[in-house]
Amino acid sequence: MKKLVFILLTLAAFAGCTSAPSEPAAKADPPQPLTGRSAFQQTFIAAHGWAADVRPYQLQSVAIANANGRDGKAVVWGASFASGALHKSKAYSWSGIDSPDAPSRGVSPGSEDSYVPNNAFDIQFLKVDSDQAFDVAQKHGGEKILQDNPSLAITYLLDWNRGGGNLVWHVIYGTSRSDAKQVIDVDATTGAFLRRENS
Repeated sequence: MKKLVFILLTLAAFAGCTSAPSEPAAKADPPQPLTGRSAFQQTFIAAHGWAADVRPYQLQSVAIANANGRDGKAVVWGASFASGALHKSKAYSWSGIDSPDAPSRGVSPGSEDSYVPNNAFDIQFLKVDSDQAFDVAQKHGGEKILQDNPSLAITYLLDWNRGGGNLVWHVIYGTSRSDAKQVIDVDATTGAFLRRENS
């Protein structure tokens, strides 16, 4: 009889151990949008590990999911850098979202490409962030565009204007220049409104 009681207690204890409720699945981290300058700094650190003489020549946001760029921030940014010593360029992406149509969170390197020396710029010119550029663009026609198109995404492109000798934020009212309702240019050093590009 004692043996039977022992077996039943052992089985009950074993059943109690195996039938414990499983832990809930870990929740995905919420999207973490950044301004262009913040994302750029993270990609620049990674690019500097690739080549000590890297110089940036482009920074661009990507519209994705519900991150529509209305506050000058994005959850995906891509930056391109050139190295004179290597005679090559390389792209890096920064992502702050877990999504099948986005790179993994953090900084990811791209592949090497041909050298683009004429478009590179000095990072000292980048004094105005994408959120400030958005505010300027809103005051120069952007606010009306968003009133007429409330679901419109906004993307940002930063590059060097060789003709004007200045660094420019292109605030793109759309997912790309080809489908933009309007592109408004803002000086990335002074924050001054430059022009509305023909769309």
